Amino acid sequence: MAAVKNTAKTFKLNSGDSIPGIGLGTWQSKPGQVEKAVEAAPRAGYRHIDTAFAYGNEKEVGEGIRASGVPREEIWLTTKLDNPWHKRVAEGIDQSLKNLGTSYVDLYLMHWPCSLDPDHEGKAYVDWDFVDTWREMQKLVGTGKVRNIGVSNFGIKNLEKLLNDPSCKIVPAVNQIELHPGNPSPKLVAYNNTHGIHTSGYSPLGSSDSPLYSNETINAIAKAKGRTPQQILLVWGLQKGWSVLPKSVTTSRVEANYDLDGWSLSDDEVAKIDAIPDRFKVCQDGWLPVTVFYGDDE
Repeated sequence: MAAVKNTAKTFKLNSGDSIPGIGLGTWQSKPGQVEKAVEAAPRAGYRHIDTAFAYGNEKEVGEGIRASGVPREEIWLTTKLDNPWHKRVAEGIDQSLKNLGTSYVDLYLMHWPCSLDPDHEGKAYVDWDFVDTWREMQKLVGTGKVRNIGVSNFGIKNLEKLLNDPSCKIVPAVNQIELHPGNPSPKLVAYNNTHGIHTSGYSPLGSSDSPLYSNETINAIAKAKGRTPQQILLVWGLQKGWSVLPKSVTTSRVEANYDLDGWSLSDDEVAKIDAIPDRFKVCQDGWLPVTVFYGDDE
C-alpha cells in the first residue's frame, strides 16, 4: 500500500480549482514575525497561505512569499475583504493586491457577514448588507484579480439568506469557519457539503494555549502514534474533509505542523476525537453590531 501523503491532499472546489489541504494561518501573528513564518512555510512544503486585510499583515505576507524563493504561481494565496470595505469591494481587492505585491489572489473571502459603516465606528449600514456585498464580489470573477470568491464565518442562517437571494449567481467556493474538536459544527459542515461549498478550518488547533493540547483523548492518540497533539488535530481535520490553516510564527512549529506524511488516523481514532464532549469557541461575535453566530451549527 502506498504511503499516506497528507501534505499532497487537495480539495476540488465548485469552480474547478483545487485548494491545498494544508495552509499557514496568519491571524494574530505579530508584526515582524509574520514575514519569517511565511518565508519558512513554502520552504517546508506549504503551498497555501491565508491572510486578511484586517490582520494588518498583508505586506509582510507578500514579502515572506517572495523571500521564500517559491514562485508565486505555485502558492495558493487567500485574503479577505474587511467589514468597513463592503461598499468598496473593487477598492478593497486593489488595496489588498497592492499590499501583497501580487496581481491576483487565488481566493477572496468576505471576512464576516457584517457590513460596517466606516464613517460611524462600530455601526452597521442600514441600507446595505452582506447580500449586497456578495453581488459586488461576483463582479471580480473574470477580472483576473480574483480566481475564486467565498465567505468566512457564515453559519447556516446567513448562508440560506445569501444562497436564496436572486442576486446570488455564484455559489461561494469556500466557507472558512472555526473548526476543531471543541467546535466541530457538523450541521454547518454538512450544509456546506450539500451546497458544493468547501469547508476550510481556521484555528484547527484551538488557538494559542489550546485546551485541546491537554485533552486526554488527543494525547493518548498522539502518544500511541508518536506524534504531537497538533499533528493529530490537523490530520483529523484533513480526514474529516476540510482544509486546515494552522497558525504559528515559530519555524520549528511551522515545519512540525507540516510533518504529516506516512501515517493516518483509524476510523476508531477519528470517532474518539469526534466524541470529545467539551465545547469552546475561540472567535466570538460580541464585538460586532450584528449577530453572526446563532449556535445552530452543531
